[in-house]
Amino acid sequence: MKSIVNAFIALVVILLVGTLAFVGFTWAPDRPVSALTERWAPPPSFFVDIDGMQVHVRDEGPRDDPHPIVMLHGTSSSLHTWQGWADALKGQRRIIRFDLPGFGLTGPFADNDYHMQHYVHFVLDMLDRLHAGSVVLVGNSFGGEVAWETAALAPERVQRLILVDAAGYPLNSTSVPIGFRIAKTPGLNKIMEYTLPRRMVESSVRNVYGDPSRVTPQLVDRYYELTLRAGNRRALAERFKQSASGADAGKVAKLSLPTLILWGKSDHLIPSSNADHFARDIPGSREVVFSGLGHVPHEEDPQQTVATVKNFLGIP
Repeated sequence: MKSIVNAFIALVVILLVGTLAFVGFTWAPDRPVSALTERWAPPPSFFVDIDGMQVHVRDEGPRDDPHPIVMLHGTSSSLHTWQGWADALKGQRRIIRFDLPGFGLTGPFADNDYHMQHYVHFVLDMLDRLHAGSVVLVGNSFGGEVAWETAALAPERVQRLILVDAAGYPLNSTSVPIGFRIAKTPGLNKIMEYTLPRRMVESSVRNVYGDPSRVTPQLVDRYYELTLRAGNRRALAERFKQSASGADAGKVAKLSLPTLILWGKSDHLIPSSNADHFARDIPGSREVVFSGLGHVPHEEDPQQTVATVKNFLGIP
């Protein structure tokens, strides 16, 4: 009996030492915005005060565009994900991007409310603040759900809709990035608030690319450093807890505006079968699936994907 007790104590000690060693090697405290803006918010970035938050924004292109193109990023991403599209479009169209609350440099909602309708009202507040009336609303992943939910609530504000591997239906993932799995797991998500292995971030980014060889160290730097923005890790866990996947799926069929549905065929987080579902539910919508691309096709291959956007919007 004594030997069993000693063995149990030894196991506990080993686990404790291992845990402390892991925390020590991966310790990554929050970083203040001031430590991140020089690298991630050079001109033309600026900040707008909305509901107690300093929202990171980029607003480029002709000011007289009657229907600005507004781009919403996905979970744990930032406005930088649209850089390729912005560069290709800003010569002819006004392009507005901003970091959604809980992500990028914007940081957490002040009231800790991460329900979908809070995001929708935030987007509408941003459109008002930036004097953007009726817009072309673009969204990827979680940002795609925010986009179509905004169109459903305020159809007069959305002239056209572009969904890129958008969320909205109950998840049927075949692979989920390890960072998302940890953020959804009670206990582990608390540890994540103080530790962040860079290799875990790299693994998560490679997981959502169709061709992982396209993931560069600079790209991993961006995802890693912006995840460390003060409050973002706790906000991610709260958003997963507060926003049930597919809760509002019945609203999709009520949409009746011109819609372009873009998808990466190699998306394992939100498989391309979801593109078919959107296409069936939104009358007259156009669906394009890109072979070899993953969950963020606009970021992985901006040149190929933006060509389809130009065609949809009538941009030569």
